[in-house]
Amino acid sequence: MKILVIEDNTELLHDIKNFLEEEGNICEIASDYKSAYMKVVIFPYDILLIDITLPDGNGLDIIKAVKKENIDVGIIIISAKNAVGDKILGLEIGADDYLTKPFYLVELNARIKALYRRKVHRGSKEVLFNEIRIKPETHEVFVNNNPMNLTKKEFDIIHFFVANRDRLLTKEAIAEHLWGDQIEIMDSFNFIYTHLANLRKKITKLGGRDYIKSIYSVGYKYTDKE
Repeated sequence: MKILVIEDNTELLHDIKNFLEEEGNICEIASDYKSAYMKVVIFPYDILLIDITLPDGNGLDIIKAVKKENIDVGIIIISAKNAVGDKILGLEIGADDYLTKPFYLVELNARIKALYRRKVHRGSKEVLFNEIRIKPETHEVFVNNNPMNLTKKEFDIIHFFVANRDRLLTKEAIAEHLWGDQIEIMDSFNFIYTHLANLRKKITKLGGRDYIKSIYSVGYKYTDKE
């Protein structure tokens, strides 16, 4: 998953970031309203973790902006405010969940996984696409019930493709999903071609079909439709 953490407490911000990255996620951070807003409207994310009280604005306004722009993303509010009114307002304007500080990082992680399953995988712990079966929480992929030996980036690609099947994915979107903020230091998309070539070989070796369709000069589409 690609997650944006919006939190002005520096220590908590980095604790969450480090924990979620150890869980295998791509995690970006923002400590104020302005930088958070710019990231949200420019880059795609799977989950937003939003603190209500920010030094230069209100996290609820970020949620309103997300809904106004019709951005498809899961939202969890993390806030020291425990007033019922704040919780109700946050949920009414579009947040999916609310967690009051202090909280355990393992609980936050469990809520993130549950929200992602509801939004992307319709509540299932497995993702099925013809002969391909993915178990996101254990990072396992099976082709014709045979386990695949994948690198982390290869897993991230196949999971991203299957979760967005039949959609056109630009090379920029794929790179952003794989590398997050680090994409700024990349000087080409050659690493995508390398990962895709390896992934195709591993899938076809186990008798699977190559569903990765190249869209000339734009990107790729993962589909079984002609």
